[in-house]
Order: sequence, then structure tokens, then C-alpha cells
Amino acid sequence: MVAAGDFTAEKAELEHVLASGILDRSPSLAQLLTYVCTKYFQGTAAEIKEYNIAVEALGRSADFDQKRDSIVRVQFHRLRERLNEYYQQDGAGHAVHIHIPQGQYIPHFVTAAGTGVPVPPTVESPAPAITLAPKRRWVAIAAAVVVLAVVGIWLGVRGVARSPRRTTAPAGAVPGSGTIRILAGLDEGTFTDGFGNVWESDRYFDGGSVVKLPGHPIAGTREPRLYQSRRQGTFRYDIPLSPGVYELRLHFAETHFGEDNTAGFGGEGSRAFGVQINGTTVIDRLDIVGEAGASTAHVKVFKDVSPAPDGKLHLMFIPIVTMPFLNAIEITPGTPGKLRPIRIVMQPRALTDAAGNTWMPDRFAVGGQMVKRNRTVADAADPALFEGERFGNLHYTIPVPPGSYALTLYMAERWLGPEMPGGGGVGSRLFDVLCNGVALVRNFDILARAGGPNRALAQTFHGLQPDHQGRLELTLLPAKNFALVNAIEVTDESR
Repeated sequence: MVAAGDFTAEKAELEHVLASGILDRSPSLAQLLTYVCTKYFQGTAAEIKEYNIAVEALGRSADFDQKRDSIVRVQFHRLRERLNEYYQQDGAGHAVHIHIPQGQYIPHFVTAAGTGVPVPPTVESPAPAITLAPKRRWVAIAAAVVVLAVVGIWLGVRGVARSPRRTTAPAGAVPGSGTIRILAGLDEGTFTDGFGNVWESDRYFDGGSVVKLPGHPIAGTREPRLYQSRRQGTFRYDIPLSPGVYELRLHFAETHFGEDNTAGFGGEGSRAFGVQINGTTVIDRLDIVGEAGASTAHVKVFKDVSPAPDGKLHLMFIPIVTMPFLNAIEITPGTPGKLRPIRIVMQPRALTDAAGNTWMPDRFAVGGQMVKRNRTVADAADPALFEGERFGNLHYTIPVPPGSYALTLYMAERWLGPEMPGGGGVGSRLFDVLCNGVALVRNFDILARAGGPNRALAQTFHGLQPDHQGRLELTLLPAKNFALVNAIEVTDESR
């Protein structure tokens, strides 16, 4: 017997199953394996029942009726077939096999004869020892592998490749640098996004497995590549950091649950997990579909983040309903007590203004078109901020942590007005400005407020608070002609 919680050999076998590709075309089977094996490893195998499996692993609603819906039984029949196939071929010589007996859902881990690897006891009730006749040994081994495969599923689904523990940076990486960007699932090298940010390959992790979905459409971002691979399962990150204060951004996009995703079912409540930073729970229950929708980029932001006494930032993801996952990690230098200003210009490249502040190229936007304006803006402290413009029916989703914020919109009218290409005058362009659905101003008129065309206008709104999902949802809603904006600045007013 092995001590409770000591499943080294079993977890290793699960990793082999997940990396084998046997379940690549059936992500729901991988989900089942992951779920039941995780429950087993956690010592809660008694909770592995048909109703719980349907609701927690397959995303069925709370009114699931197992008498009318045989989805769990059908899926486990398919899973047993896949595991048997695996252990008759690639996994035949493995020391431990996963087996899910007929009529049961609790995984059994069976040891091949002569390996010296023990079989962990089942949780619900002692089971008789399995004695294998020579001619039937391969059959039991195949079944045992099935169970182990289940665990692997929990650690990784579809296109899954189990990754070895990597807690140190690859050659050439510099631990403790001021900015760290990690792309989960990137095996080697780096990825440079359209904004010029360099994302390092996956590192500093322990546990979990990788899912890759190249080409999968992701809404709400100009960088879908950040969300087309993920680490999932039972995993953590221990990232070395120099002493100091940082901002942390965790990137997520749900690409399994949802009608248009790989599972083809499920929605709100299909997946939920907690997030801990250095042992402190910062999110009790994170439901990506519930907060952002399926296949949509979602960023959680944390300020005042510092390394633990051992010099590392410890990130843990706690399963609640099915397995946790993560797409990317972004750590940047911070300011004690406040989020650093978020500055965005409606231009394709970053900009450094006359005061030395860096403005990010246009992002977080849905709707509208970005154009370049050649007319010089009068009375502008920094005319370069007005060289680009986004116009249309505009919506910006800016992720921030809890707090109070000031929002400044930089605008200049260079199309409408007397002697301008579009003609007209005051009242020619009107739009509403809303934040999180609340109107900040109605019928906003740039010409009237700026005193004419080609004049810089900075309009500031104070005391804005993010919604419950940690976002400032900025909407510029046209009333007459299109809305426009040249730059956006968000500053933390928290005390």
C-alpha cells in the first residue's frame, strides 16, 4: 500500500496517457478522466457519482435526470474502449495501468506484475486483490491504464501534451527581471505580439498539462495567439522575482465549454476555480464564461503584488467545478498602493510623449475604425497624441483591479466644422459617453466644448469604479454622426 496522497507513479502514467494522443479527438473523454482521477487523488472518490459527473465534469444543468439522459454511461463506455486500445498498444508495457470497471466510475490503478509498484487503495471500500492469470494480465493492465488516463484528462484535454516540471528558466532567461511575460503552452523560443511585447516559453510551473488550439477564434483581443494554448489541471507557478511591488495580469479564454467550442455544450457554471497568490485567496470562484463569455479574452488584474519571503511569486489554481486553466501570465513593475496609469493612443504603435510617458498602441477596442489624421491640433501640449483616431460605435473594455479611477478622453474634431472636409458646425457630431452602462454625459459635442475644429480637448471623469468582473466598460454611443477618440488615460484615484 502507498500512503494516502502519494500517487507519483499513477500521476506519471496519467501524463503518458494524455501525451499519447489517444484522446485528442475526444476532449469530453479527457474531461471525464481528469475529473474522476482528480477526485481520486484528492481522496474524494466517494463523490464520483453519475449526477456529479454530469453536472461538474460534463456541464449539464442542475436538473440533470440520469434516468432520462444516459450521457455519462455512454461516455464512460467510450472511455473504457479508448483505454483498452491504449493498453493493448503503446501503453502495454507500462508499470501502472488505469482501469474503470464496468458499472463503476471510480478509477482503479493496476500494477503490472514484477514492477514493484504498489496499487493505491480505493476510497469507498476495500476491493479484493486483483490476481492476474498470465493470459489475462494484459487485459487487466489495459483496464488499469484507462483509469490512469482519466487522471491525465483532468490534467489536460485535447491536443494535450503533459509537460515536465519546469521551475527554472531555460538557458538565456534572466530570473528576477522587471517584466515577465509567460505564454502557457509555448514549448520553446518566444512569441512577439503585435504590440512588440515578448512572451517567453512556459516555465516555472509544476503539474498540469498543455492544450493547443491553433487558429481558434478569440473575441475581445487583437492577440488571439495568447489564448490559443493553455495549461490546465492541477498546477501551480513559482516565479522568481526581485524584491519590489508588481502588477499581475492573468489571461484567460474559455475554449472548451460553450456551444461553439470543443465540448459543444455547457455555459455559465460549467467551470469554476479559485486563484491564490502566495497562499492568499484573491478570487474565491472564477467562472470565465460567466464573466466574459465563451472564446472571449478575459484579463484579471492585481496590484501591490510582491514575492514571498523565498523570493518567488506563488500562483495556485484551486479546482471547484472541473479543472482550472490559464493562458498567460504578465508581471510588470508596479507602484505601491496604486495601479500604474493605463495610457492608450489610437495608433498602431506605442508612443512616448513629451513628458516621457509611454502610451500603448490601440487595444481593448470593439467596433469602429482607426485612421490617421494629418491636420495639426492647436493648443495641444503633445500634438502626437492626436495623430491617430478611432471613430464609429465604440466600446472599450479595460481590465483593472477594485478601486476608484479617473478617465480622461483626448479628442479633437478634424472632420466636421466650418471649412472642414465634412462641413457643418456645432451640433454636427453628438455622442453619449457611458461607463459600465451608466451615462457620464449625453450628447457630447467636441466642437462646442473645444471651441472649434482642430483644437485639443481633454475631458476627465472622476470616481469611476470597475464592475464586478474587474472591468471599466467604456461606451461611446453615436447620437448624430459617429463618436471618436484620439487617446484614453485611466489613472488610479484610490487612497
